[in-house]
Amino acid sequence: MTHEIEYHDAMIAMLELIWGTGFMAPGGEGNIANLVEGLEIRNQRVLDIGCGIGGPAFVLAGKYGALVVGTDIESQLIERARLRAKQLRLDSRCEFLLVEPGPMPFPDESFDVVLSTGVIMQIENKRDVFEEALRVLRPGGVLTCYDWMKPEGEYSDDMRYWFKMERLTYAMKTFAEYESMLRDAGFTEIQLTDRSDWYRRKVQDEYEEIRTELYPRMVERLGKEEADHFVENWRAMKVVCVKGDVCQGYYRARKPAG
Repeated sequence: MTHEIEYHDAMIAMLELIWGTGFMAPGGEGNIANLVEGLEIRNQRVLDIGCGIGGPAFVLAGKYGALVVGTDIESQLIERARLRAKQLRLDSRCEFLLVEPGPMPFPDESFDVVLSTGVIMQIENKRDVFEEALRVLRPGGVLTCYDWMKPEGEYSDDMRYWFKMERLTYAMKTFAEYESMLRDAGFTEIQLTDRSDWYRRKVQDEYEEIRTELYPRMVERLGKEEADHFVENWRAMKVVCVKGDVCQGYYRARKPAG
């Protein structure tokens, strides 16, 4: 099945420019540190759902010693991740698979940790994702994720405008909805953490960067039209983050041990 490509070269170039090589969500290595804090993942099997071009997987393998399998539905992202893994000599610890939406192509109890960063917010049927994550986790295994969430109520006009500028599909839910879906899927020890203050500050710095010192590099790599589009995109994102129309959330949950 062919999927509509949302992460075109210009978008990837922009995300790497602002968030770091290999990363398609904010926070870089610090974000991964938050996701695995308190977990012993050396030589543990970690599934990265929506691995993108591999940034999180390379940190998990190279810095923390995990054995990582990354999955994504966009072939050009998987190709980039595989190439980068070879360049970093991490291909023995990182495997990247092109998958279809739906059931995961793994046996039951295949992984010690399931991780995702900035991806599940784009999936409409999150309950199915959580049920599949539970299935492929070993008893006692952990799901740990970073997502963008929404407050109660309908999307604001500012949010709808930002979605238009993003050119991406979003299906955001509230913290309470995430907790309910995780519990219904069968997870226990559910923890949700609102880190919106962190990115509320960071996005304002990012906006200043891309409209000033980063702007010439953006024009060189993307062309002026695309560069100007992303300046406006980040302005719109800054607005919704500062207003609290979008929240930055971490959540962790455990598969019952038996």
